[in-house]
Amino acid sequence: MIQVKIVLFASLRELLGKPEVEIQLEGPLVLSELIGCLGKSEGDQWFNILSAENVLVAVNHTMVDHQHLVVGGDEVAFFPPVTGG
Repeated sequence: MIQVKIVLFASLRELLGKPEVEIQLEGPLVLSELIGCLGKSEGDQWFNILSAENVLVAVNHTMVDHQHLVVGGDEVAFFPPVTGG
């Protein structure tokens, strides 16, 4: 078993009702699989919001795509879409 810390920022924190959550996994997973596990443990809303194409993700402070391998001890941070002007 491995443990991963999930951190939510800005509107994602408000939409999902938590600033962070720790999740236990059987072993390393790619990010898209991790999002599926969060959907199962936290609810469909988590899956629907976090799997959106415009949500940004960083693992250990480095921006990654949904094929990134998440391992024990990683911190996975989800950010809402960024707008500028």
